[in-house]
Amino acid sequence: MKTFMEKFEPEKRQWYLIDAKGQTLGRLATKIAVLIRGKNRPTFTPNVDNGAFVVVVNAKDIRLTGNKLEQKMYYRHSGYIGGIKSVSAKRMLNEHPERVIIHAVKGMLPKNRLADKMINKLKVYADENHPHSAQNPTKIEL
Repeated sequence: MKTFMEKFEPEKRQWYLIDAKGQTLGRLATKIAVLIRGKNRPTFTPNVDNGAFVVVVNAKDIRLTGNKLEQKMYYRHSGYIGGIKSVSAKRMLNEHPERVIIHAVKGMLPKNRLADKMINKLKVYADENHPHSAQNPTKIEL
């Protein structure tokens, strides 16, 4: 029996719509990462990017458990000496709720060049409106 190796076929990709209202951040991010990588398919191949596109709406209504709203910090660095900046999760959710989900999902993808292409298949929006209705995304209940 020969080993099956899936080929890169971007025209066969599916689109999924996920409503993040009331969802826990980590549990939602793991399910999104599985869909983006394509691990839910029986023909999963780790070195081929054949995962689905995922559209996440209502990112502003995501839930963080425990004291993470006050204690969890997001860091970035400008590249200059002393250029580290930190933002709490509460402030990040108020200003840029999309970045919270993108950051969580990106941390669950492999650390290679393929992950940079995979994260571009994630579309996150703070409210109900999204411009991807022409792709007919399949709504998933998590």
